[in-house]
Amino acid sequence: MTVFSSLPADAHLMHIFKRFPKMVMPLLELHDAILRSDSGLSIGERELIAAYASLQNACTFCHGAHTSIASMYGIDEATLEQLNVDLESADIPEKLKPILAYVKKLTLTPAKIMQADADAVYAAGWSEEDLFDAISTCALFNFMNRIVDGSDISVSAPISQQAAQGITMESYVGIAKRLEDS
Repeated sequence: MTVFSSLPADAHLMHIFKRFPKMVMPLLELHDAILRSDSGLSIGERELIAAYASLQNACTFCHGAHTSIASMYGIDEATLEQLNVDLESADIPEKLKPILAYVKKLTLTPAKIMQADADAVYAAGWSEEDLFDAISTCALFNFMNRIVDGSDISVSAPISQQAAQGITMESYVGIAKRLEDS
């Protein structure tokens, strides 16, 4: 049940976007800039970071949708499930562990980020640009998690899957254009 009485009880993110349209296009343009532009992080890795930040925030909708998207971009679903348990023991490339540890710390205890955290990312072979892309992805999904959870939108696996499929078929901005047409 959403906190907005003007929306259906089973409202999902698209209902929120249609009801409050002024921020949608800039927000989805930002999604495209962060998640689909050139980067040392693949699209799948950035979607993994989105899912991982959402996991830390316990945002079921965003975690589910972006886990599906990461999978569609080549991140193994078993890997994604392992991250639900423990980052250190997860069977993921070692190079990803420090960047995901950074994202976790930035999400849960941002004031405790230290140079040593960044140095671990650099030691794993990531550049400053890559770290900034990870930070930007993390920041975007901390924002989105608050939109979703603050609106108390409904969460269902079919809606998460449908959202994921739509996003992989087009840019995030394409979603806004689809909303305008509906």
